[in-house]
Amino acid sequence: MIETIHQPARDIKVVDRSDVVVVGGGPAGISAAVSAARNGASVTLLERYPYVGGLAAGGMVLVLDDMINELEITVRGICMEMIERMKAWGLCVTPTDRDRLIEFRDTPEAWQRWARWGLFDFHTPSMPHPICFSAAFDPDAFKRAAYDILGVAGVKLRTHSWFSSAIVEGRTIKGVICQTKAGMEAILGDVVIDTTGDLDVAASAGASYVESNFILTTVSRWGGVDTDAAERFEREDPEAFKLVDHEAKRLIGGCWSFWWLKTPLPGIVWLNCPHMPKLSGLKVEDLTQAELEGRARIARLIDFAREKMPGFENAYVVDFAPQTGVRQTRLLDGDYVVTKDDVMARRHFTDTVCRGRDYYTPYRAMLPKEIDQLIVAGRHYSATPQAQKSSREIPPCMAMGEAAGVAAVVALNAGTTVRKADVKAIQKQMRAQGADPGDVPSENATYLEAAE
Repeated sequence: MIETIHQPARDIKVVDRSDVVVVGGGPAGISAAVSAARNGASVTLLERYPYVGGLAAGGMVLVLDDMINELEITVRGICMEMIERMKAWGLCVTPTDRDRLIEFRDTPEAWQRWARWGLFDFHTPSMPHPICFSAAFDPDAFKRAAYDILGVAGVKLRTHSWFSSAIVEGRTIKGVICQTKAGMEAILGDVVIDTTGDLDVAASAGASYVESNFILTTVSRWGGVDTDAAERFEREDPEAFKLVDHEAKRLIGGCWSFWWLKTPLPGIVWLNCPHMPKLSGLKVEDLTQAELEGRARIARLIDFAREKMPGFENAYVVDFAPQTGVRQTRLLDGDYVVTKDDVMARRHFTDTVCRGRDYYTPYRAMLPKEIDQLIVAGRHYSATPQAQKSSREIPPCMAMGEAAGVAAVVALNAGTTVRKADVKAIQKQMRAQGADPGDVPSENATYLEAAE
């Protein structure tokens, strides 16, 4: 029998009102808030942590990828603006200038130079993978760039505000309630954008969804690494390297093809591992287990690396990501559910408002069926679990957030609901602000009409 405790009704202070309330200050939320504010809306951005940046900063997912279709950059707009700001500070590395993509990507020289930055097309079956436009960056640079553009846009930022529940009247969302150090606080808005990553707002409001999980990761950074020596060992003694690399991966218990990658900070590498499957990002017990188990595995790995891996003799742990690497939890069951076939077939929709690598996101996949004035943007959008695994990287989520911000203002200016927002107007404004809404399909796209 599960015990319950009854809490009496109480009055909650309204601390802010805006045209648009964005819940979740990760990459999608930053883009949504800036996009809406630049288009003339008053915007409040709520974030539970003491910083913005989400998994890009707090989760230390330090490569921006899945943003290019062969030589065509498909994610531009605010994401590219962030990249350019970080590059200007020397805290972001890309393999080539975005406007001078050249046919060097399949050469051994390109692989040798850029692979350990993680700047390659991991979707291709061939090895070595082609090098492509992507960005390796510093997590605090991402925060700094985000604070800059949020401040200039005039976004009202409220950190330390943990989302608690949605305020819903009938079938229309009116705002949200957050738990803070000052107690429960209410923030009201004409449009709410859920960029929580876990569908917290939409689920609380009564929107339908499915639950799934992929893998959890406790990301870390190590210092004191001679990356030149480590790369030289890999290149000049490949057989010995394979033995060491195989044992390292066994100790870590699951990782991508590379267990360490370079960062813009000299001697600092990051480990987007270990991978821990069958754990839920919605369960306190599983999140706690991931933190403890991840740290234990890293302790074993660094002892091994110091002894066996050239270049790692003086390695030490700099830090662990303050956010657990969660990839999949709740997924919206929206007006349209994107399928794996949609992603793999490059299916184009007439209501496409943003793009990923070579796939398109219809506006309908950002709208809950049951709730009005709520838009969902990020890895929790309306997609099947298999489709989401191929379309959840940070740049496409930023593009989705940017489109959500535009959509909110298009609806408000027209005096209509976000469900009835003019998609053509959203697409036009996305292009006007330097983003690619995907309204012009690539040559290899297939088609599905919005009415379907």
